[in-house]
This record gives sequence, C-alpha cells and structure tokens, in this order.
Amino acid sequence: MGMNNESLYKELFRVTEKFHSSMEVENVLSEIIYTLKRVFPNFKYSLMISNDNHYNQDLPVKPLQYDSMDDRAMQAFINGSIQIDTTCDTKLTRLYSPLHGKQGVYGVLEVITYASFSFEPNEIEFIRLLANTAGNAIENAKLYQQSRSLIEDLRLINETSHVLNGSSSLNETTKFLKAQISKSFHAETVAFIFINEDNTSSILEGSSAVFETSHGKLYIQFVFDSLKKQRDSIFISDLSGKMRDIPLSFLSIMAVPMIEGNSLKGFSIVLHEKPYFFTFDMFKLFQSLIHHSTLAISNSILREKLEKMVITDQLTQLFVKSYLNNQIKTSMTNDKEGTFILLDIDNFKEVNDTFGHQVGDDVLVQVANLILENIRTTDIGARWGGEELAIYLPGVPLGAGAQIAKRLVEAVQNKTNPPITVSCGVSYWNKERKDEAKNLFNRADIGLYDAKNLGKNQVVIKEDYQII
Repeated sequence: MGMNNESLYKELFRVTEKFHSSMEVENVLSEIIYTLKRVFPNFKYSLMISNDNHYNQDLPVKPLQYDSMDDRAMQAFINGSIQIDTTCDTKLTRLYSPLHGKQGVYGVLEVITYASFSFEPNEIEFIRLLANTAGNAIENAKLYQQSRSLIEDLRLINETSHVLNGSSSLNETTKFLKAQISKSFHAETVAFIFINEDNTSSILEGSSAVFETSHGKLYIQFVFDSLKKQRDSIFISDLSGKMRDIPLSFLSIMAVPMIEGNSLKGFSIVLHEKPYFFTFDMFKLFQSLIHHSTLAISNSILREKLEKMVITDQLTQLFVKSYLNNQIKTSMTNDKEGTFILLDIDNFKEVNDTFGHQVGDDVLVQVANLILENIRTTDIGARWGGEELAIYLPGVPLGAGAQIAKRLVEAVQNKTNPPITVSCGVSYWNKERKDEAKNLFNRADIGLYDAKNLGKNQVVIKEDYQII
C-alpha cells in the first residue's frame, strides 16, 4: 500500500497524540477516518457506533443495530477481535475491527476493499492498534462527558428541589417543573396527572393543552393502565402498534410514577413526535426529577385542598360569606362595576317541618347547583347564612345582573324537588358614584325584604325601586 512499518507506526504515534488532545467523541471519529484515508486512500470506511448520539453528517457513521448487522461485524463487536469477510456476490472484502476500550467495545470500524485484495499482517496490526487506540480515546471522552453531564444533572435537581420547596401554589410548582423538563429534554409536551381518591385521574395545571383533547387522554389512559399493573417507570422509544393501532401524533414517551410512601399519587408524562428521541440518560434524569418533585407536588395539592376547605361551605360547595365579602371589596377597587344578588328560599321552615331537615339540606344543595349552572366561572356564588345564598357578578351591569336573577328564580321554581321558590334582592355599584360593600349588601337586603312582602318568588332591584 506504499507504507512500510516505520511509516505506519509514525502515523499511529501521530494519531495517538491527536486522540489524547481531544475530549470530544466526534473529533476522535473524524481522526480515525482521516488517518485511514491517508494510509489507505483507495478503501471505503464506515463506523458502526453503539450509542444514540448525533454526529456530523460528513462522517460515515451508522447506528450499531443488532438485528441488521453483518454476522462478521457482530462477531467483531461481541468477541472483540478482527473479522475479515470476502463476498463473491459483491466482489468486496470487508475487515471489521472493534473499537475496544478498557471497559468495553464502543463500536466497529468497517474497512471495505475489492475482493482480490489481501491485507498484509502489518496492515491488519495497524488497523487493530488504530481501532484500539480510538476505542480508549472514545471511552475517555465518554467518561469525561458523562461526568460533566452528571454535574449538570445534579445542579438541575438541586435547583429544582430548592425552587419547589419554596413554591406556594400548585400552579407555580407544575409550571416551573414543566419549564425544567422542557429545557432538559427538548420536549414541550408534558403532563402532570393526579390520581383521585376514587381512582380516577385529573390533569393538573401546568400540563400541555394537548392532554385535554381526546387524543391526549389516550396517552394518559395508556400510562395509567400500565401503572395499575406495575408501578414501574415507562420508557418506550417507538409507540407504533402499542396503543390499539390508532394513528399517533407522538411516538416517543417517558412516564414516571409519583409515589409517596407506598401510595401512587400520580404520574408525569413527556412525549415527542419523533421515535427514538429520548435517550436512556434523559430517562434516568427524568426519573430523578420526578422523584425529587413528588413531595412538593403532593404538598401543593394538599395545601390547595385545605385552602379550598377554608373558603368553601361544606354542604352547598359554594364559597363562604367571608370569601365573598373579600372578593367584592377587591372588585370595587379593581373593576368598573358589579352586581350583587341576595336570595332566600321561600317558606324554608315549612320545607323542614314537612319533609325533614335532610330534605331541607338537599333543597339547599339543589339551589346551590342551579346557581353554579347559571353563572360564569369568574362569578362568585356563596352561602350567606342559613337558607340565604348570594351571588356576586364582577364587571356585570345592573340590567344583565337582574336578568340572571330572574332566570335563576324561574329555574328554581321549575327544577327543584320538592318544588320551592326563591326571592331575590339585587343591588349594583359603579365607579361613577361613591359606594361601599356594606351599602351594597344593605340595598340587596332591603330588596330581598321587599320581594318577600310583595308575594315572594320574584326579584326586586334596590336602586331605584323596581320589581321585575
């Protein structure tokens, strides 16, 4: 081939120095090909690498796939020895040399020439030494990169734990965690799922919107069903054919259970459109992140439950009076106008005396549910006291508020069992006149009193005296 032993060893010495000066795997691979082209310019080369990194497209790198490898290439990889194969059909000779490090084999170097060529012993020895030296260099580069990656992973976990331990709301917790996951794994499709006491699942705030769709819920159910059988993390590189043969928008999935004590509290999911997108190192880091975050998420959920209990009437599930008062005072500072409705169940004592207090409680719940059906999520329904209930409509003008009150009176009359009626007093405020919350309450209370005296089952607006 035009190079004697001395030249070959000089070349080997040169490339060894190059290998030791780099901690980048791609640089090592580039130097292998460069050296081989200098020594054997008429041959062709490829590198079968046993990892999932992405390399420069100019490098002749192909993945080491066990199911499609040539038998001799597989023997070189498993046995760690050079293999030579001459095929008459292709009229080619292939030499396979393992990239051997101290801890294992990292790939196979493939050298391709014409079938009539016969490698000299010194040439085979040169290729073996080159491949071994490259294998050691790849191993060192990988160990260096892994140590740096481990430091970054620990920094990420510590930062995440520190922020989550100081976070107060569930929304803050999940939003921050989603941002950390998206940044680390280059994936925007993230879900945090909480398992309820009745063994149903709820999507937590901060999860990607796709999980609210019917398609996204299929992934949630797939993970939930898997975790019911076995509480192991899920790492699937290609979901094709694994989810009831339905067309899938996302093919890569990682899912990790949130376990506190021996209890499965929920799970987190990360998806990507491409198959084989997530690496095993990403999966291990995702597991660590979720394991370190589970307690913070559980505490945030518990805190919000307790906060809701404090401001929620346990019978009607409406807000309590103190919460309503505070929201009205805030609204009178921030909004331009608002309407307040105070309603009372007519003849409620007769309901209790006739049907019993359990039915009376059920009637209160029925009216509360009708209130919730007839107001927006931004409106506030509350139990004012006893059989009195209240509604506050921030930013709603008087006419629209009065119509809501009238609609509610009609709904109660037509949809309760036993049939009952309610009377309503309505008051209103706006920025154009000086007003206070207590005056708003007093006007509605007077309107309610008038509605009762005028025959009940009606609405009275206590601004200018009106009956509707």
